[in-house]
Amino acid sequence: MGIPLAAWMFPVLLFCIFMGFPVGFSLMGTALVFGLISYPPEPLAHLLTSKVQDAASSSVLAAVPLFVFMGAMMERSGIAERLFEVIHLWTRRLPGGLAVGTVLMCVVFAAASGVIGATESVVGLLAIPVMLKYAYDKGLISGTICAGGSLGTIIPPSVVVVILGPVADVDVGSLFVGMLFPGLILAGLYIIYILILCTIAPRYGPSLPPDEDEPSLIQKLVISARALLPPIFLIAAVLGSIIAGWATPTEAAAMGAAGSIILTVVYRTFTFSVLSQAFVKTILVTSMILMILLGGTMFAGVFVASGGMSMIQDALQGIGLTAWPTLLLILFLAFMAGFVLELVSIILIFIPIVIPVIQQLGFDVIWFCILFLIVIQTSYLPPPMAPAIFYLRGISPPEITIHDMYRGVIPFIGLQFIALALVMLFPQLALWLPDQLLGFK
Repeated sequence: MGIPLAAWMFPVLLFCIFMGFPVGFSLMGTALVFGLISYPPEPLAHLLTSKVQDAASSSVLAAVPLFVFMGAMMERSGIAERLFEVIHLWTRRLPGGLAVGTVLMCVVFAAASGVIGATESVVGLLAIPVMLKYAYDKGLISGTICAGGSLGTIIPPSVVVVILGPVADVDVGSLFVGMLFPGLILAGLYIIYILILCTIAPRYGPSLPPDEDEPSLIQKLVISARALLPPIFLIAAVLGSIIAGWATPTEAAAMGAAGSIILTVVYRTFTFSVLSQAFVKTILVTSMILMILLGGTMFAGVFVASGGMSMIQDALQGIGLTAWPTLLLILFLAFMAGFVLELVSIILIFIPIVIPVIQQLGFDVIWFCILFLIVIQTSYLPPPMAPAIFYLRGISPPEITIHDMYRGVIPFIGLQFIALALVMLFPQLALWLPDQLLGFK
């Protein structure tokens, strides 16, 4: 018995990507070539156009450019600098306080932007010079920025989840609610690790001495209220409207985009240059995401129509694995894919194929999607590929070497696996809140 034609689609796709072709065009080209081999032109044209129409008619995907725009405005307007200064007012006296404040900053900015690259770049540019000034360990600096920046995957509202929901046929609001506890647990693990490390070995992150002109408690509260309350109100309005069922993700994203403009006006950082830069970044990022989305939809359609789904199911049955080993195998393959593919590409290639398998095994799809998000976030960190490190290299000074970066992310990878194990062992960490707030069973 020969190897099914669909089995060759993944090797050809990876070959195209390694040859340097853009991911979106690699997906489209592979789908077109294998589709022409398998089908006459007319049925293939019908298949591909129907997939394009499905992607284009998804109202949820309209939230993608709106969330990207919200993050771009927050990035360009100077709001991030205010948040950074205020958070460090409260954490700087703790062991490793600058690193702790950086993680908290990443949580707030991830919730405000939903874009990984924006979180890591903005927070890194602000935090690295300060931590270097106070002789923080370069590995701890690197690990904190990389791991904290990647929280944009698992802290709502995440652009990745806006794409994951329709592809997995899961309500985006339920995913936003379900990922809240795991995301906060992950950030909490980072903070606990930093505090313990810097308490045992203060050389990694010394606590800062009090400033001569340090503000009083009342002054700190006033400064904090001015800097934190407007962005937190915006975040709460966006997420709260989705959780309460008052708005769809797209409507909430539109409210967030409008709110980000209002914030720049309130903070007196609004200029037409800032608005123009935010629009340009939104167009570039959204075009890239939607091109990959379109290619992934076409690729998955041809793969399934060519018998790829039945091939995978037969292979899993042939291996003879039970439900949990099969789940672990799927997550491991997603983790390995993260070494060579972007997050959106992984979702579009894996999710349409594995969701039927997950349902057949009797696992909850929302729970699996949360596990999947943690895994692909983790795959952002390990060497040698480490996309998070590539972001960091672009913004870090020469004294932070690639060795420092690789050394720094390793403990945080371990923390990611601890969080993954907790959600696997206690599914209610991901399912309890959607059950209570949205009534999903």
